[in-house]
Amino acid sequence: MDELKKLPIGIEDFEQIRKEGFYYIDKTKLIEQILNKWGKANLFTRPRRFGKSLNMSMLRNFFEIGMDSSLFDGLYISQNRELCDRYMGKYPVISISLKGINAATYQDARAQLIKVINREARRYQYLLDSDRISDIDKELFRELMGRMEEDTLSYSLQEMSEVLEKHYKQKVIILIDEYDVPLDKAFQNGYYDQMVSLLRNLFGNTLKGNSDLYFAVLTGCLRISKESIFTGLNNFNVLSITDVHFDEHFGFTDIEVKNMLDYYGFASHYEQIKSWYNGYQFGNVSVYCPWDVIKYCYALCADSNAQPQDYWSNTSSNNIVKRFINKATIQTKDEIERLICGETISKEIHPELTYNEIDNTIDNLWSVLFTTGYLTHKGPVNGDKLNLAIPNLEIKKLF
Repeated sequence: MDELKKLPIGIEDFEQIRKEGFYYIDKTKLIEQILNKWGKANLFTRPRRFGKSLNMSMLRNFFEIGMDSSLFDGLYISQNRELCDRYMGKYPVISISLKGINAATYQDARAQLIKVINREARRYQYLLDSDRISDIDKELFRELMGRMEEDTLSYSLQEMSEVLEKHYKQKVIILIDEYDVPLDKAFQNGYYDQMVSLLRNLFGNTLKGNSDLYFAVLTGCLRISKESIFTGLNNFNVLSITDVHFDEHFGFTDIEVKNMLDYYGFASHYEQIKSWYNGYQFGNVSVYCPWDVIKYCYALCADSNAQPQDYWSNTSSNNIVKRFINKATIQTKDEIERLICGETISKEIHPELTYNEIDNTIDNLWSVLFTTGYLTHKGPVNGDKLNLAIPNLEIKKLF
């Protein structure tokens, strides 16, 4: 019998998963849908631990010049030969993640952002030997690998894409993972307005009027108000958890979980896993949290009698829930008890917020609990109102 594939605990690198024999649930149809449902700038908002970073790594490995096409052998996208011939390995890609920007002061956060962009610029430092770009452009690119001043930082991704387009004679794809993490940390530590200003300038220069941009994809947990950091960006395609488009590409579907359990011989645990980790409604599809399913399967590999645990909420702080409980009125506490008993409650959901608006009313906190995965919806009521519910046993125990 062939050795079973390893479970990818905490691995978000598509190339590593494919090359080193880890179990992979095929999400490459996302590539096809992005290209067919065109958007110049696309924002996917999903709760944490639902596969955003792995999908971004997959996109980079598909589009980037010099990529290893064998990584996609046997996957869904490989069946679309016309699309692969046209797009696979044809573009320079700028790919950064902002999830590691976590600082107590604005100065430290800004320094961390500079390091992130420095690292991406160093991937392309061979451009300094290119005969396709001028000495002025090379000097500009050197600045992107050093200690940038505020104006250079604000234009850094736009200028990087400009130099890449000149070298490759091809427009650039830009991937920005976890775009809202710096804002969350800034809000918690008292420098929110400064971070908003910095990101507004960075994203504005990168995504608005950038003639060297082919398209961009951003991911995050919250849909931050357009007026806050995406001012004037009219070509923005926001795809939230209520949108039907792309609903199967973040999180595991029921059939994907069944196939995974069959592969590892854990089919008898299906109902248990479903009650603990399923129940999130993305568009028209009910999905499982991938992190939970993988972690529990890993536990079962070591002990066939292992019991489900709360894996998801332990992966980061639960400050939002704590703020919510601290502001709870008698009515709110009654509503929480109804949710714990399995009922639904009707609430108006505000899809766009700024962090400094979250605490204005308890209604805003309902919206945040919904968008970050602590609650899910069981269908619309009317207008902006949704029937909210606790998705599964894991989150019920957290409440």
